[in-house]
Amino acid sequence: LQDDQKKSAGLSSTPKPKVSTKFADLLAFSGPAPERINGRLAMIGFVAAMAVELSKGQDLFSQISNGGVSWFVGTSILLSVASLIPLFKGISAESKSEGVMTSDAEMWNGRFAMLGLVALACTEYVSGGTLL
Repeated sequence: LQDDQKKSAGLSSTPKPKVSTKFADLLAFSGPAPERINGRLAMIGFVAAMAVELSKGQDLFSQISNGGVSWFVGTSILLSVASLIPLFKGISAESKSEGVMTSDAEMWNGRFAMLGLVALACTEYVSGGTLL
């Protein structure tokens, strides 16, 4: 087949690179899992911290010392396993990305949530109380 016929038939002349499903490759510094998992945890953590602060009036450090560590560990384990399962099967987040909910949007939201948690902690530490 010629290149034009291959493109119209959905065939490509260069094969897609295989994504490694090895544990060490997935969790490598530049691998697909670390930033995505940390971003997802940060998004959940930021929303949960703000919700508890609004409902109970506890600052972030009080939330952590009043049972927040066990919730964090449990959520971290659950979310990490749930995030790794598709990667072990060779399914990337980019392949499931469409419309508004793209993998790039998830990465940026996670990065902003990480910054938000740090800013929340620093602001509450400096002010000596809750943000709101």
